[in-house]
Amino acid sequence: MQRDIYRELVEWRKSRRRKPLIMKGARQVGKTWILKEFGGKEYRNLVYLNFEEDSQLKGFFRDSKDPGRILKNLSIYKKQEINPETTLILFDEIQECNSALTGLKYFHEKSNQYHIVAAGSLLGVKTSQPGGFPVGQVNFLHMHPLTFMEFLGAVGEPGLRTLIEETSDFTPYPEPLHHKLIDLLRAYLFVGGMPEAVAVYADSGDLNEVRKVHTEINNSYVLDFAKHAPAVDIPKLTLIWSSIPAHLGKENKKFMFSALKKSARAREYEAAIVWLEDAGLIHRSHAVSAGKLPLGAYRQSGIYKVYALDTGLLGALANLPAEVVVRTDEMFHEYKGAMTENYVAQQWSARGAGDLYYWSSPGAAELDFICEFKGAVHPLEVKSGFNPRSKSLKFYDRKYNPKTLCRTNLLNLKADGKIRNYPLYAVCRFPE
Repeated sequence: MQRDIYRELVEWRKSRRRKPLIMKGARQVGKTWILKEFGGKEYRNLVYLNFEEDSQLKGFFRDSKDPGRILKNLSIYKKQEINPETTLILFDEIQECNSALTGLKYFHEKSNQYHIVAAGSLLGVKTSQPGGFPVGQVNFLHMHPLTFMEFLGAVGEPGLRTLIEETSDFTPYPEPLHHKLIDLLRAYLFVGGMPEAVAVYADSGDLNEVRKVHTEINNSYVLDFAKHAPAVDIPKLTLIWSSIPAHLGKENKKFMFSALKKSARAREYEAAIVWLEDAGLIHRSHAVSAGKLPLGAYRQSGIYKVYALDTGLLGALANLPAEVVVRTDEMFHEYKGAMTENYVAQQWSARGAGDLYYWSSPGAAELDFICEFKGAVHPLEVKSGFNPRSKSLKFYDRKYNPKTLCRTNLLNLKADGKIRNYPLYAVCRFPE
């Protein structure tokens, strides 16, 4: 299964700024797999060290902070040669050994000729805590579930991916390919981008088996809450995680703490929201009051939407049946278009484009997404069907008069005056 992040790993190896690399991302998005694949293809040998499977490894880092001595002892222990340039050293489940995580700074300062990568569950949470590791001593990559473009390659449709990525104008795609892409997008909304779910779908096409994978992953996340989160936050994490479909099913999709419990207050639950965000399980989209640069300056405090990291996991949380995939376009309309909007958030986040924003003018209009690109603000209206009409986009136009007005739906590529229509399957090209 090809992953786009592989190219970034190759660039990291060649970089003059190379430092020990931490691969962040939610559990089961494929971090360990891609690092092993990278080590096997790009290096003469791979030294794999799993701190969860082998508790003895922790002793090497407790007894010494000297990278040279640590590597010499590890080489003896693993019966593998460790050479600069030709060996990739993989610290897996590194969150289980805090001395190894903090010790990455010594590898950078004293032995940066060695190529070291680290991965593990909830590393985003670990590295966000004070004292997790010295800032500036490591490189980061963030791994996400497969995007729709990666999904096309995984299910044997690389030509369709190339078609979308090489699009240079708004000439409509041929209708047969347009409809085929809509069918594949419908499947992607259900399957999502978790590697195991995609592999099961690509191998068998059995959506019921795919859903079993989703359920297992969701259950493992809840177990992580109990194992790794502060005790006071565990009930809150479970409540927030399970409530995401209900929040997205509302008309305005805004996250409301009062919807969790009548007595719930933002300050009591904010730490749990941040934990889920650091763990890579949710994406937050913040409301902005103006379509002006920089968007962050107009962020409305405490007003945001919460999206799941993956549409497949969201569908499992909502008990969305497999049968909905085969019913024409019903998949796009479930939960007032929640699946479609979550899909867009998921694709945008995977691009590493920064914070997510939406524009809101209380009582007047709301646009689902708004972003900065090449010194301009670009609005995006998300529609789950074929109806392109949008009062909010017109209201935004009257207020800010942007050069272009963008929307994404099930219609084909089209440019009509200042309106730019992106089919949902090609939303990765927005706002290019």
